[in-house]
Amino acid sequence: MEANNVNYHDLNEKKKVESSSDIKKRVMAAHKIQQKRYKDSNIYFNSMLSAALIDRYCKLNDECAEMMQSAFDKLDLSARAYHRILKVARTIADLEGKADIGEKHLAEAIQYRSLDRNYWD
Repeated sequence: MEANNVNYHDLNEKKKVESSSDIKKRVMAAHKIQQKRYKDSNIYFNSMLSAALIDRYCKLNDECAEMMQSAFDKLDLSARAYHRILKVARTIADLEGKADIGEKHLAEAIQYRSLDRNYWD
């Protein structure tokens, strides 16, 4: 796996770091969102979604659909990989407290898939 080039300024820039406590709060809030969303089913987490339920809970706007189509074609994704990306994007949106999957969420999920492929290939 290759490491990306880093700018010296980026290494020395002081960024606000999210504490473990804050991360835990975001994760717990996302879990509550998922519990509420799936309260009438036997599902507790986005990772448990079937293909039919992905269609229901991981809807994409037109821009996201185009992005997903492009990723599907360029990365030669399988149906399984496609569904995994959508579930991860749904989780990223939940972590931000967003009701809808946005382009930013989908792009991050696709990036994780790309990194995963680079690591295992």
